[in-house]
Amino acid sequence: MPTLILKFKDKVIKEFALDKGTNITIGRHDKNDVVIDNLAVSGYHAKVDSVGAGFLLTDLQSKNGTFVNEKKVNSHYLNNNDVVLIGKHSLAFAYRANESKPDETVADMDRTMVMDTGKYKEMMNKNEPEKLKNKEGSLSILSGNKEEILLTKKITRIGKAGDSDIIVGGLLTGKTAATISKRPGGYFLSYVEGMNKPKVNGDPMTGSIQLQEFDMISIGSGKMQFIYKN
Repeated sequence: MPTLILKFKDKVIKEFALDKGTNITIGRHDKNDVVIDNLAVSGYHAKVDSVGAGFLLTDLQSKNGTFVNEKKVNSHYLNNNDVVLIGKHSLAFAYRANESKPDETVADMDRTMVMDTGKYKEMMNKNEPEKLKNKEGSLSILSGNKEEILLTKKITRIGKAGDSDIIVGGLLTGKTAATISKRPGGYFLSYVEGMNKPKVNGDPMTGSIQLQEFDMISIGSGKMQFIYKN
């Protein structure tokens, strides 16, 4: 059976065997089969499925993308010695010595599987409202009293003002530092004011971005994680 070898800066962390008829998930959340504890990695980032004689890698709408041999992909049939890049980690895919490999027709199938990124996002966005119909977004507060706040309002205000929905400290934090808007297609975090700009998964932001499940948000002294609740 082939293997995936997880590495960080050429240091081998762990080896995972890929059995026929099974699949594995890759991401930051600890429920994944391959856990990569790095803020550049989405909660559920990618998966590998056993399909026919080969193994199909699929990106799960990750924030920072999945790359094979430095080429961004949405789906890709893995070939011997492919290197998958996820965040700052790599996963080397390799068949064992003397192990049979899929023929070239299977290997060539990835050409029909790599979608144009714009068309892929457009297609996924059309299905997003239906997927989220029975789910409510929430923030799990990781600092202070560590409560959980359901995002039921159309606009949730975050800042150091006393009438904010979520109050956070910080000398350079704005009175209304950011807002989270509830829209048919999901939840959107928008920067409003303050020298101390919000960070999502460690990256400072301006403007507005759509939140993905398990995104880590830092605003002033507040640290929180965005999740969906049934």
